[in-house]
Amino acid sequence: MEPNRVKQILSSSNEVEVTYNGVSVWIDKLNEDGKTATVHLRGPLEERSIVEIHELKEKQ
Repeated sequence: MEPNRVKQILSSSNEVEVTYNGVSVWIDKLNEDGKTATVHLRGPLEERSIVEIHELKEKQ
């Protein structure tokens, strides 16, 4: 995923489904380096991880 698309998803009022390694995640923020994002799993666990944005996939 490109940094601009991550920013669009974060500012969107629509829910956009994003996956990381096949698992649905919420994007919390695009990190300052522009190459990583802080995400957490959808569901009861709110464990946050920093991932490379090129590994995020938008579910169509």
